[in-house]
Amino acid sequence: MRKKRVERTIARDHSNVCFKPCGVQRKYLERVALDEDEMEAIRLSDFEGLYQQECADRMGISRTTFSRIIERAHKKVADVLLHQKALVMMTEYNEG
Repeated sequence: MRKKRVERTIARDHSNVCFKPCGVQRKYLERVALDEDEMEAIRLSDFEGLYQQECADRMGISRTTFSRIIERAHKKVADVLLHQKALVMMTEYNEG
């Protein structure tokens, strides 16, 4: 039985964001979905420059959970950049 997911605090709406390689139509690209908590982790850690504990506190989660989220996010971003894929933001509202 899975543990209940802790509600995370997400400060920004990234639902209408998509990045793709230049010169290739999106319909021909494999897509990688970045969850809203992964995008928030990148924003807090990489853009704002906060320490992991500060990021975790702002998101209302443990530092170890934050560490797993940011590791997943970095791996997805690297995959997109290295393999010319489209990066799309997923939220509970646009998971179609």
